[in-house]
Amino acid sequence: MRPDVSIEVDHVSKKYARALKQSMLYGLEDLSRNLLGIRSRHETLRKHEFWAVDDVSLEIKRGESVALIGPNGSGKTTLLKMINGIFWPDRGSISVRGRVGALIAVGAGFHPLLTGRENIFINGAILGMSRAELAARFDAIVDFAQIGDFLDTPVKHYSSGMFVRLGFAVAAHSEPDVLLVDEVLAVGDRGFQTKCFKKMGELRQRGTTFVVVSHNMHTVAGFVDWVALLKNGKMKRYDDPFEGIGAYSKLFLEDDGGIERLVSAGKFVEFSNVELTQRELMPGEAFSIVLPYDCKRAYDDIEVDIAIYDLRDPDLHYQGTNHAYDRRIDLKEGKGTLAIEIQNLQINGSLGRITVAVWSKNRTEQLFWWRVPVTFRGMPHSTGKNFVPIRFDVSSTT
Repeated sequence: MRPDVSIEVDHVSKKYARALKQSMLYGLEDLSRNLLGIRSRHETLRKHEFWAVDDVSLEIKRGESVALIGPNGSGKTTLLKMINGIFWPDRGSISVRGRVGALIAVGAGFHPLLTGRENIFINGAILGMSRAELAARFDAIVDFAQIGDFLDTPVKHYSSGMFVRLGFAVAAHSEPDVLLVDEVLAVGDRGFQTKCFKKMGELRQRGTTFVVVSHNMHTVAGFVDWVALLKNGKMKRYDDPFEGIGAYSKLFLEDDGGIERLVSAGKFVEFSNVELTQRELMPGEAFSIVLPYDCKRAYDDIEVDIAIYDLRDPDLHYQGTNHAYDRRIDLKEGKGTLAIEIQNLQINGSLGRITVAVWSKNRTEQLFWWRVPVTFRGMPHSTGKNFVPIRFDVSSTT
């Protein structure tokens, strides 16, 4: 491994069995073969096995920040755990240089019967810190984790947010050369997340290498140098994070699984077979949705809530209800359709989601919720989140 490289993953693969019983049987088989000096069958798949990570190679330089993104079940966390040494690859090799800190699962590395104080010393020792280092940084760790009142309480009584605060505080103050972070930071409150990213920025300036697993595309776009997109265990590198985010979003566009629909538990209305015009829009085009419904009783003065999100930005493009347009909507008993047209969308070159929620009067019951990823195409020769229609006119006075 070159001196400027922190992590090298060389043609790594990891397989699992789909059923626990089968996995245990294969484990006993592999153990028996190893005891007898017979090579285990790691190169091929046995019945009911699949490649969770399949022939992945990547090289992360010292000080780089990289995001592993992809749908659930694509192999992100498995790859992260192999980099951390929790799992061994079935094929290939992984090399990591320096002290590694990891936040991969809430509560990982903590003994539930020991106190927060005791777990700080145990967890710090696991991360390679000496007792003298831990003693010198103890107050800073406790202050960062904000658990002073519960420092001598067994951690089995901690909330998931307290686990994350303490785990991150220990890992960050170990001054790691490499920090691995799974989605666990999503458990913390907004204020603590901001505090964590500020600390991560400080570590990054000192040359710490980061590998982050996240579904928060705003976090990815604003923090990392490049992304690795995984799907079905296969990986593709994108040096431009926004290009990688776009490819990730298109996975949902290519698969109807990206359309999420929730019908409430209400017994008197059912929405079905959502119809929409298109999922790729140019600035100025309209987006139409038709919601067929079947009401067993009438719903008067319902509220239809529309929200448009940008995947690259935590802020909304727009949110409003039919009442903002002084439009009353009543659902009559029987079958009918609710048609919604979002007119003249002037969003320029973005990847977003459109959400529709239908509520009974005064929002006492949610009748329907639906979300779909949408691509907003960009206009040539223009930049920015929005496209502004501008008229040009020229006249000659001679």
